[in-house]
Amino acid sequence: MQLPFTFEEFLSVFREYNAQVGFAPLLLTALGLIAVSLAFTRKSWRHRAIGVTLAGFWIWSGVVYHWAFFSRINGAARLFGALFVVEGVLILVAVARNRLRFFPRPSGSGVIGLLLVCYALVVYPVLGWLQGHGYPDGPSFGVPCPVVIFFFGMVLWSLNGLSISLLVIPVVWAVVGMSAALQLGMREDFVLPLAAVVVIAAMVQHARHAQKSGGLRPPKHAKIVRPVGHRA
Repeated sequence: MQLPFTFEEFLSVFREYNAQVGFAPLLLTALGLIAVSLAFTRKSWRHRAIGVTLAGFWIWSGVVYHWAFFSRINGAARLFGALFVVEGVLILVAVARNRLRFFPRPSGSGVIGLLLVCYALVVYPVLGWLQGHGYPDGPSFGVPCPVVIFFFGMVLWSLNGLSISLLVIPVVWAVVGMSAALQLGMREDFVLPLAAVVVIAAMVQHARHAQKSGGLRPPKHAKIVRPVGHRA
């Protein structure tokens, strides 16, 4: 699908966005670092704080970037913005229902999650700079692609109770973002579909493991019969 804008027009949106929002990218990056740090603490309120932060990133990206800036060169940005706001609301609902709990375990998915959040916060802007469209001429944290990569990393720490409904919009954006990245040469976005595949695979594997483990347990109200003469 041919994009309705040129590469230079695309970068001009980032220039204007970065100029208008001031220190917001730094503040959003700081919030991302705080969210990651909280996941390694034992504070009882950390899960809700992280969830609300993630929701805020999605809503910011939808309202401020898509609606206020990107819509000037791409009419589809109005729809994209709406989807990002919906995702933010879905995350808030999950937080209210206590469905998002973050545990960065030293396992395969836990390590990959850490790598993805580090990529979104640190490596992503460095790659943009190396390609000649670093800040303020290119994407900064808070615009869609780094936000989605960061989200994929964080949910790898929250596979217990994670609803598939929270992954639909991020996966759709991974496809959309990769399509645009291929045409525009935004190589830092090539991680998007890889991150989506990793999260889906980890979720499926986790569900299978939980089902298998559950199958080895006796029913909740089952009566355990002990041999005659056995003492408790």
